[in-house]
Amino acid sequence: MTANQTFPVPRSYLYVPGDRPEMLGRARTRGADALIVDLEDAVPAAGKDRALALVRDWLAEAVPSRTPQIWIRVNPGERGRVESTLLAGPAVTGFCLAKCSGAGEVAAQDAALTAAEERLGLAPGGIALAPLLETAAAVLDVRPIARAPRVRHLHLGETDLCAELGITAPDAPDGPGGAALTAIRTGVLLASAAAGLLPPVGPVSTDFTDLDALARGTRALRDLGYRARACVHPRQLAVVHAAFTPAPEEVAAAQALLDRFAEGTRDGFGVVTGPDGRMIDEAVVRAARRLLAIPR
Repeated sequence: MTANQTFPVPRSYLYVPGDRPEMLGRARTRGADALIVDLEDAVPAAGKDRALALVRDWLAEAVPSRTPQIWIRVNPGERGRVESTLLAGPAVTGFCLAKCSGAGEVAAQDAALTAAEERLGLAPGGIALAPLLETAAAVLDVRPIARAPRVRHLHLGETDLCAELGITAPDAPDGPGGAALTAIRTGVLLASAAAGLLPPVGPVSTDFTDLDALARGTRALRDLGYRARACVHPRQLAVVHAAFTPAPEEVAAAQALLDRFAEGTRDGFGVVTGPDGRMIDEAVVRAARRLLAIPR
């Protein structure tokens, strides 16, 4: 088990604008598994210094807790490195790297955070990174990005990516661009698994009024192997949680499968047959254990 897998796996990541103190004040009570406090797209250029100060004050009052996790989406480049250095602390789980340009940018962030952790007396390497893949170049560079230091998981930023590629309807997996998006999502999932990361975080749906479409899209992500999705509005959280939370009958079936396999191995069998007649081997067991590890 890698260090990245010792933490609870959030199902939802709720974006919160960094320049809205009233929203920051309520953010931890909204029910999200994790928060992404946004210093990038949600904040106009003229308000970024104010947002940084507001978030810094908010973090100073935050009690370190695993629920919800607190992530900060920093701006690209040198500005983002300055932001992460100033905001690093025990309340912060990690930093989301907006419009990540490549593994070199992750390495630069790693160096900045290493110095900040030493200055603050924090455990080295304890603050994680989550690059956002929002360009064709980043998607093509996904494997070295996934293997870069501190990376716990990847995010797909499909709105910007689809605009660059000319893919239509990014919010609708069953729309005209669905096949292309499935290929991209699968590539990011494969790179994450190969690097030993947590599954990638699915993209936001900017339409927070059509919850049926959100449910369909989130189930499609789940069936592809994703276990979390970013949200732009609190009303999306219940739908996302429902899609990524195993049903009681799924939990019972997985536990029964593990019990049957354990009984068979005690009797000296490496492969056993389930109650439905299907073969149960180590691969099937791994899938059952993964399901039981999902927060409920």
